[in-house]
Amino acid sequence: MKLATLKQGGRDGTLAVVSRDLTRAIAVPEIARTLQAALDDWHEVAAPLRQRYEKLNAGAPGDALPFQQALAAAPLPRAYQWLDASAYVNHVELVRKARGAEMPASFWTDPLMYQGGSDSFIGPCDPILAESEDWGIDLEGELAVITDDVPMGVSAQMAAKHIRLVMLANDVSLRNLIPGELAKGFGFLQGKPATAFSPVAVTPSELGKAWDGHKLHLTLDVHLNGNRLGQLATGMDMTFDFPTLIAHAARTRELEAGTIIGSGTVSNVDRSKGSACLAETRMLETLRDGKPRTPFLRFADRVKLEMLDAHGHSIFGAIEQIVQKYTPPANR
Repeated sequence: MKLATLKQGGRDGTLAVVSRDLTRAIAVPEIARTLQAALDDWHEVAAPLRQRYEKLNAGAPGDALPFQQALAAAPLPRAYQWLDASAYVNHVELVRKARGAEMPASFWTDPLMYQGGSDSFIGPCDPILAESEDWGIDLEGELAVITDDVPMGVSAQMAAKHIRLVMLANDVSLRNLIPGELAKGFGFLQGKPATAFSPVAVTPSELGKAWDGHKLHLTLDVHLNGNRLGQLATGMDMTFDFPTLIAHAARTRELEAGTIIGSGTVSNVDRSKGSACLAETRMLETLRDGKPRTPFLRFADRVKLEMLDAHGHSIFGAIEQIVQKYTPPANR
């Protein structure tokens, strides 16, 4: 089934079931008011949510409305935990190579992961806000999963059973702020502003054979200003699959229902597939030409991330964002 959060009903929005073709939606507060509430009681609410989903696909109920992606918040407008990894190690290797740094061998066997800000995510059509282009604004096309309650020390094999939903992410980075933060040895903060997620999150069963329980084997389309930046094979070159990432995160602690685990920037060794971020494009230019040619995002640039099924239909809806200059409150 496909679930979305409508921008109504408070900070956490209102949970809605969305039709498979993404044309209709129906709010379901009588089943669960928010997606977080549904995840908290997944074993009780999954069946009635699925029944409503099947009825919606069979013929729109009288109270169903057209689904407008621009009116959708992130599926979880805020979450108890957002953990982002670098599952596509090819991307990490390129980053380090561009600045002449050796990559430790352990990066291929021990996942990189950080805890990001999760108090406020942005919707799929909300603008990317920044005060200055000098911050080095970049998109990052990713996959993400949402878990139910995960016990501490879970094995990768068992972790797969805790994946409840899958979605797309644009994990925006401010590239020119990140080096100074990393130099402090304490991780990201200012360099990682609010993340955007796809209009809907879908259950793994909705993905059919493309989901093998560990990875999603489809193509992530990335566009900038109407031009294709990349067509990335998400199941290829993913060094650490999602169950492995979940097990890594839960090694020393429990993960609560609603935890989001990100894949990090999707990246392929086959360079003909393009890139899911500008930093990678610039790295390849640096390695080839000695310096980058492609600028980071500028105000009024438009980005689009989407994934189609085998029949050419959008699965998660599209993340479509414009970069805008942030205007702070007058009394800041």
